[in-house]
Parts: sequence; structure tokens; C-alpha cells
Amino acid sequence: MRSSIASSSRSVLAAAVAAPARPAVRVAARGLATSSRAAARLASSGVGLARGVNLGRGAMPRLAGARQQARTMFIQTETTPNEASLKFIPGVDVTNGTTYEFLDLRSALPSPLATRLLTIDGVVGVFFGPDFVTCSKDDSYAWSILKPEVFAVLMEHFSSGAPLFKDGQAADGPEDTRILDTDSEIVGMIKELLETRVRPAIMEDGGDIEYKGFDEETGIVQLKLKGSCRGCSSSSVTLKNGIERMLMHYVPEVQSVEQFIDEEERIALDEFNKLEARLAKKKDDTHDGKQKISDYLSA
Repeated sequence: MRSSIASSSRSVLAAAVAAPARPAVRVAARGLATSSRAAARLASSGVGLARGVNLGRGAMPRLAGARQQARTMFIQTETTPNEASLKFIPGVDVTNGTTYEFLDLRSALPSPLATRLLTIDGVVGVFFGPDFVTCSKDDSYAWSILKPEVFAVLMEHFSSGAPLFKDGQAADGPEDTRILDTDSEIVGMIKELLETRVRPAIMEDGGDIEYKGFDEETGIVQLKLKGSCRGCSSSSVTLKNGIERMLMHYVPEVQSVEQFIDEEERIALDEFNKLEARLAKKKDDTHDGKQKISDYLSA
């Protein structure tokens, strides 16, 4: 019996070596000494194994490339002066150098990425910078809950290479600091300072500013805050102690810098102030009720 098994193994090995067109068999045959039955199975199915390897070669590199891209995609986060805003840095260009802001789903329709981010419960604002994305949240939500969802959306978008805007629906970026032929010398100086000195520093904090006008009679410059600067408690300090001082130093005609608030923002701000007033009144009423009960019990 042993001699028949040995002779069978030798015949299988000889057949495997004699078949140069089957490289998979030659590799597998090295381990045939351990099992004559395994050797026979490999020898009989050698063509199928070879074909299986060849069929897989076309698909595997693409799959490996996609996995490698997903693995190497690393998104950093940076805090901003505004606790309600967080700066996400994907390590790739986000825009072509301009900025875009979305405060509701209607304005975000041209951008699939902005739309997906705003559908996350708690995200109330999205801002695209040249190489970053700033997300702003509702105060009732914690970043520890929102960050994983934002990470997942950003990771999927930038790993896929999808465009930032739908075809033909790319919004025009702000050109507020572009010096026009109709601008006065004073306005031209203000725009140049905002573009070269102020805007880069503001973008470092995940926000931006938009020039809205200059009143030559009053000397007031109006600026709109965007991104993380919107609603930031230190925004007034930034305007007065930072931007205003610099503009007044280089442009003597500037007397003051004020924040520009459009109609939609004004309505939202009024509603917010009303809500705060109602909550404060409710708190006072509750306190008075507790005080009356304590007075009654102590009587």
C-alpha cells in the first residue's frame, strides 16, 4: 500500500512538472509530499486556479487603490474663537481660492456636500474656504456627537473625487474686494487692505469677511462676517480692536467699522432675542413661584 501511494505521488509530481503552461500547479506541487490526495486535486484543477488568478488581476488593483485612498485620507480639525464652529481640514483643495457660505438647505442645493452636511441634525451652517470646511452647530448639540457624522460625510466626498457643485450650478464667489474702475481711491485702499491683510487672518480662524460699503460722509466701513466669525462673541472685538484700528491707521478717512446684517439675519436675530427674553421670563416666574411656596411653608 505504501509503495502504491508513493508511486502515485511520484506520477502526480512528474505530471505537474511536465506542464509548463500551468504555473499555479508548479507552485502548489511543492507541498504535495504532505498529501497525495491534495496533490491529485490541485493537479486536476490547475487550469481553473490559473484562470481564477488571471480574472482577479484586473479588479484587484482598482479595489486596492480605493482602499488605499480611503486609508490615506486624513481630516484634521481646528478649533475657532467661536465655540459653535469647528474647522475641518481635509488636506486637499476645497475651492479655487474663493469662499462660499450656506445657512439653509435652499441655498445649499447647488452643492451636494453642503446639502449633506446641513441635513445632519445640529449643523446650522456650512462654510467652504480654499482648503477647509467650517461647520457651525446649534448650541444644544455637542461636537462629540456631531464630529463623527461630519467626518463620515467629508471623508466620503473627498475620497470619491466628486465635484463641490453640480454641473452648471457653481455659485459665484464673492468679489467684494475686487477693485473696480468706479471705486474711489479711498475705497480701493480699503479693499486692498481687506484682501491682503485682514482676510487671510480671518480665514485662519475658519471664517471670512465681506466688504459691503463705505460711507464717505460718515467714514463708516460696513463688513459682513461669515463662517466661524458669524455669531462669535469676540466678533465685535475683532471688528473694533483689529480691523477698525488697522483701517484707521492706513486710511485716515475711515472713522469706524460696523458689522453689516442683512434682512434675513436681522429677522433671525430678532427671533433669537425674543426667545431669550421668553426663557428669561419663564425662569424668573419659576423662581418667584418657588419663593412664594417657601414663604408659605415657613409661615
